[in-house]
Amino acid sequence: MRSVAVVVQPGFAPFEFGLACEAFGLDRSDDGIPNFDFRIVSPDPGVVPSNIGFSINVEKGLDAADDVDILVLAPVPREQWGAIDPRVTELVRRADARGAWLLSVCSGSFVLAAAGVLDGRRATTHWRYAQTMARMYPRIEVDPDVLYVQSGNIITSAGTAAGLDACLHLLRQELGAELANRIARRMVVAPQRDGGQAQFIAAPLPVDTSLSLAPVTEWMLQNLHADLSVERLAARAHMSPRTFARRFKADFGATPAAWLARQRLLHAQRLLEETNLGLDRIASECGFGSAAVLRQNFARTMGLTPTAYRARFSCADDVIAASREAVPA
Repeated sequence: MRSVAVVVQPGFAPFEFGLACEAFGLDRSDDGIPNFDFRIVSPDPGVVPSNIGFSINVEKGLDAADDVDILVLAPVPREQWGAIDPRVTELVRRADARGAWLLSVCSGSFVLAAAGVLDGRRATTHWRYAQTMARMYPRIEVDPDVLYVQSGNIITSAGTAAGLDACLHLLRQELGAELANRIARRMVVAPQRDGGQAQFIAAPLPVDTSLSLAPVTEWMLQNLHADLSVERLAARAHMSPRTFARRFKADFGATPAAWLARQRLLHAQRLLEETNLGLDRIASECGFGSAAVLRQNFARTMGLTPTAYRARFSCADDVIAASREAVPA
């Protein structure tokens, strides 16, 4: 069982706080998902007021978070940004020093920034606050256009629902794609939105449904192995390549190439977890062309090789048995 602590301070935002509770605090053992040792902590245990007129009673102080594997920073109100509680920033520094995961939701990134752990790193926050963060902390590379950013052991996320995307991203790395997808299904949310997607999309719902790109993206998902050039996709959508690329970016917040690369990687994760197919076959099925290209893309995005990923997350009985036989007694 891994441990998670969420830090709440006076004026916390209930919805964003609830995201962390939903992601890490529920018992999902009936779905085969391991439970987390989940803790809520505050600098001053007791009644902690939210920003919308009600309070919660927090029983544990910050010392209860000194050994956790994942430390989540809930948003803090604007008036606190220049004076973050030093007890919290010290907790963050200790967690970072021992290699724990640090995850901030929305303006919780200002806590990480105040602790100095984001210096020299790329990070994000809600787009409305990005300029303020960049001005207050010039050593941070603030990206206002993405849903979340992972930099080593630190994940920062934009506002509201982007925090849930960041939580699922972390869960995918800790539990694997299949278990993370089960959690997403229980939440009734999309299992994965890429962190590089735009924080807001120009035209999420076309007025004329005949212009929807959904049939094209469905076809792409069914043909990941094929050569899916923009020209081919545009022809299928009955658009010029330039119009198709512009429309795709407006609807999905990512270029066709970036969206496709993410879908191919997700499919590779599923095949590594659920089958014993060789890397050449998986590369062909997913459209990577060769095992070498699969390894390169997988390692760059996931931080580990396909073989290491399979050893860690495989759900296929024969793969698990083979890996156990390979371990000396």
